[in-house]
Amino acid sequence: MKGSKKITPRKHDSSLKAKVALEAIRGEKTIAEIASLYSIHPTQIAIWKKQAMEGLPSLFGTQGEAKTIDTESLTAPLYQQIGQLKVELDWLKKKSFNLY
Repeated sequence: MKGSKKITPRKHDSSLKAKVALEAIRGEKTIAEIASLYSIHPTQIAIWKKQAMEGLPSLFGTQGEAKTIDTESLTAPLYQQIGQLKVELDWLKKKSFNLY
């Protein structure tokens, strides 16, 4: 394919995505007008709008609904590793005393 140009997707920062999605949600301009204004494909704007609309409820959820990190599941493997390293250290200390 001589002369064909490979199209690479553009990277848009999150603040631009939010700004465009909010404009689309407000509805003061059409998607086509917003697309023309920001040089972004209308389908992409519709996707960002949908993502924003789906994500908004989670911003206002209660603490009980929010995902919480279980500290026990994070610390248990670390304590296990500390215990294993202590056992290995004690074993190496005993081995080193037997050499002398």
